[in-house]
Amino acid sequence: MNKAKSLLLLFMRIGWLKYAVVLVCAITFVGFVGENSWYRHLKNRRSINLLEDEISALRLQYVNDSITLRQMDSDPRAIEKIARERYFMKYDDEDIFVLNTDLEKTTKINDETAD
Repeated sequence: MNKAKSLLLLFMRIGWLKYAVVLVCAITFVGFVGENSWYRHLKNRRSINLLEDEISALRLQYVNDSITLRQMDSDPRAIEKIARERYFMKYDDEDIFVLNTDLEKTTKINDETAD
């Protein structure tokens, strides 16, 4: 108890020390602990930037899909092209050959997993 009392008296004798402790506590609270802290501000800014990037990518996709939709409304050959490319649809007398260019990547992955 005497040791705590002596530390408290030392703390009270050094006048600038209490201001330094309050300043350090305030900087810690503002920087890291509080609801509007600097750390949360940076974290929110990073997530806002990621969401803005996602919005721009989705807008580009929307424009491309709108163009495709307009083509499908006006040209029946566009529907046929999409059906052939995306869904591998074919006429009864046709054969479709799908060429896989990722064969080298899949064999490398299979070789690594076998080891």
